[in-house]
Amino acid sequence: MGTRDPRWVLKDRPSFALIIGLVLTGICALVSFSFDVFNGAPVQFFIALMLASAPVPMLLAAVLALDRMEPEPRSNLIFAFAWGAGVAVLVAGLINSLNLHYIIDTARLSEASARNIAATFGAPVVEETMKGLVLLGMLRFRRAELDGPTDGIIYASMVGLGFAMSENVSYYIAALSGSGVKGLAVTVVLRGILSPLAHPLFSSMIGVGVAYAAQRGGSDRVFYILAGWSGAMILHGLWNGLASYGGFPGLVVAYLALLVVLVVLVGVVFRDRRRIVALIQRYLPPYEPTKLVSEADIHMLSAFARRRQARQWARLHGGKRGLRAMRDYQLAATELGLLHERAARHMVDEQAFHQEQRALLECMSTARADFPGPWVHARPVTRGSPPPGYAAG
Repeated sequence: MGTRDPRWVLKDRPSFALIIGLVLTGICALVSFSFDVFNGAPVQFFIALMLASAPVPMLLAAVLALDRMEPEPRSNLIFAFAWGAGVAVLVAGLINSLNLHYIIDTARLSEASARNIAATFGAPVVEETMKGLVLLGMLRFRRAELDGPTDGIIYASMVGLGFAMSENVSYYIAALSGSGVKGLAVTVVLRGILSPLAHPLFSSMIGVGVAYAAQRGGSDRVFYILAGWSGAMILHGLWNGLASYGGFPGLVVAYLALLVVLVVLVGVVFRDRRRIVALIQRYLPPYEPTKLVSEADIHMLSAFARRRQARQWARLHGGKRGLRAMRDYQLAATELGLLHERAARHMVDEQAFHQEQRALLECMSTARADFPGPWVHARPVTRGSPPPGYAAG
């Protein structure tokens, strides 16, 4: 049986479906950007693109910082971001434009009034649906990757960041064309500095709902998905409506609402981390007879600070090879706890459970073989210093 490296060895190899998906999202992004070029001069487009892209690395780092306990496959994260930046933006933009013209033609309203109505009641439904489709795809084809609400938040945030980046290009071009540099500066402050996480927060409602649905079966799954979808659309509509009709007080209320949602989601992430730690402490002790897990290992795996200390210890005494071994061991052990939870919830059949269990144990065994040797403990002890072990005591 081939080993399954739970980190990247197999998952880093792009599948044919992933390649096709990335090509499709890339084409959609190019089409969307071509509309932006036509709406403004090429120079304006590149200015807008640079301004929209500038905060993305920092925002990605902030989102991925939440994903340290059990990192998601990079290919999935890349596809989620690309979907938001390409397919979701293009289709949502076309539908929103059609909705705007329909409102103008049927209701006989001014363009400004029609835009406010479309932004408040139409855009949230269209945009959250397009972003949420990739999460439904994860539920259908990558359900095993949705181990808890943190995973749903991570994937939803990646979609939202991609969507926001592409959408900001259009907004920046419109501001530069209509109001010049001053209008561009105001728009950049409002969208790129004060509310860069708006779309990720909207989509995270869907991500949490889909993640809870992945942990359950039957009709309950539909309820969680609909609840998350409704929450995303309501939050998005509330944000757009307060910004369109509420003036400055409306913006203040909108930002406070986003702040509350952000605090709640951070709380959900920390609670999910405690759940994963509890799984490690519950399911890994029975593996101690295999010599692949010890009490010190479980102690180390139960806190981020001790995990980081272990990686530092491995790098100090084993270099890059030791560091990678420690990272692989930590991830494989965490995946083993999550695998037991999926089995307890009847999300995986017995054969698949034992197959993955053996693969993860083999990964842990291979990783432990590359840990720094016992000799690194001897020298500090002879000097009267405590051994440089990665677990306290």
